[in-house]
Amino acid sequence: MPATFDVVANAIATTCRVPRDAIVPESNMMSDLGIDSLDLLDLGFALEDKLGVRVPLDTWLRAVHMRTEAAEEHFIVQNLCEHVDALLVAAR
Repeated sequence: MPATFDVVANAIATTCRVPRDAIVPESNMMSDLGIDSLDLLDLGFALEDKLGVRVPLDTWLRAVHMRTEAAEEHFIVQNLCEHVDALLVAAR
């Protein structure tokens, strides 16, 4: 199976119409890649389809909106990949 980063980056490129080569681990999905909240929700569904685990992007968006968590916690690509890895381990 491809590395989590490759799966996530390919899903971002396809779902959010971002050039694949623009996506690096340090990218902030919102400020660097221009992804909006609706695209993030679509990304969550795409990752769920590809990986078989629910990625709670809606919950994370709410936490950022309510200022209980920093956007960087979830929306830097590398941090998202780490969260996805943890969800995959928990699902085993």
